[in-house]
Amino acid sequence: MAEQILEGVNPTRMELLEIRKKLILAEKGHKLLEEKRDALVERFFDVIENRNELKRELDAAFSDAFLSLIQAQMILGEKKVKDVSYLTKDIGEINLESDNIMGVMIPKLNTDNIKPSSKPFYGFTETCAKLDDAYKKFNEIILKLLKFAEIESGIKSLSVEIEKTKRRVNVLENTLIPKLIATIKYIEMQLDEREREDFFRRKRIKALMESKKA
Repeated sequence: MAEQILEGVNPTRMELLEIRKKLILAEKGHKLLEEKRDALVERFFDVIENRNELKRELDAAFSDAFLSLIQAQMILGEKKVKDVSYLTKDIGEINLESDNIMGVMIPKLNTDNIKPSSKPFYGFTETCAKLDDAYKKFNEIILKLLKFAEIESGIKSLSVEIEKTKRRVNVLENTLIPKLIATIKYIEMQLDEREREDFFRRKRIKALMESKKA
């Protein structure tokens, strides 16, 4: 298959210089994007590892908390536990911020104002110790759960940027740079052909002039 060249190209020396400059810029851009892609992928896997570790902690914490909740339901009954669950207070607000990782805006949850209470808001006379345990354990999970949500959101943002960077690398590597190289070859061939034609033309004119002199 014939190599594709840039459209609307004039095979002149000035055009050749301009396209050579474009090729240099494209190759530099390609290298920088490859470095960015590799760095983002490395960071992506680091975040995945942190997410997986936190998920294991959350799974264990939820399992333990739900066990205490189920035991409390067995002692008090589901209705009583449900009624008590409405006795909660506001634990604060989440402020949405962002971090910049290699030009990628990563959502960040500022939980400084989140203050989970370690003490239940209900009375102790009509409840049980297992309900107190469940309350305490679920409250301890809140901040970890928010951190998990933050990490998940960061993973999504990194994934989108990695795919975007990959596409740019592929466009430069498989389309633009080959076109620039093919265009340079095309212009060089055209210029060489013109030089040969000019050479033979001058040689022919010289021969004619010498024959007239003779």
